[in-house]
Amino acid sequence: MFNNPSLITRIAIGKGLGALIGFIIFFMIPYLAPETSLMLRWGIVLWYTTMGAIIGVFGVFTWHPILKLPMPWWFRAPLLGGWLNFTLVFFAYDEFARMTHAIFGEGGLMLSPFWAVLEGALVGLFIGFFATHFGGEGAITVSEDESVS
Repeated sequence: MFNNPSLITRIAIGKGLGALIGFIIFFMIPYLAPETSLMLRWGIVLWYTTMGAIIGVFGVFTWHPILKLPMPWWFRAPLLGGWLNFTLVFFAYDEFARMTHAIFGEGGLMLSPFWAVLEGALVGLFIGFFATHFGGEGAITVSEDESVS
């Protein structure tokens, strides 16, 4: 399964790692911020699972067609992870603000909910590394002809 580059392998690894990270956060939140809603906790599990799948799918794109620049995995995956977490915080800002206030306290160093963007970039980097290492990247992941590069 891990010998040949495969888009399915990339997606499976991405979703698996995303779900694992989502469940770790799911079980940590009640200890850090007990008032956080169950709906947000389940949303985070599904969010990180989806993030892993998207990072897996985007492993096909190794070249930016408009800017004519290479997009290596270490650039592409954190960019996607950070952007996805930015959108999450943008739409659930109040809930994230309450959560960061509960975790870091009044006047804490990291009170801005937008620190989740950095966390998303780091999670994206982690998922991207393993998806690329075990699933490959580029057009070869979707081609049955191994001469495609």
